Amino acid sequence: MLPMVLPRTGPAPVLRGRIGAGFSPVPHRYRLYLSADCPGSVRVAAALARLGLEGAVATTLLGPPATYAALRRAYEAAGHHYDGALAVPALCDTWSGRVIGNDTEDILDDLRRLRAHPAFRAEA
Repeated sequence: MLPMVLPRTGPAPVLRGRIGAGFSPVPHRYRLYLSADCPGSVRVAAALARLGLEGAVATTLLGPPATYAALRRAYEAAGHHYDGALAVPALCDTWSGRVIGNDTEDILDDLRRLRAHPAFRAEA
């Protein structure tokens, strides 16, 4: 499923960074940006709850302009001078401040991988 694209000047790239491939599975390191009217975001939010990761992975539900500004900064950190559309769901690395992935299936797989990691089992 392709990410929901929020309006801007150009198409949003599909970012395919993965936890475990350059991004360590560490509790409280990641933030998900979600939108209530995006089917992919709804699936990701449901998986986060079902896997019991709500306390270990932060979420931001897009709504007020300030939340869009934070997501814009994360996309800009992922691609220098990024001026394209914003896509959700978006998985962000809080250590680097950048979006690492916005593919729904990849994010769901990463959440399952996080839940299986010993550091996250200790969080539950």
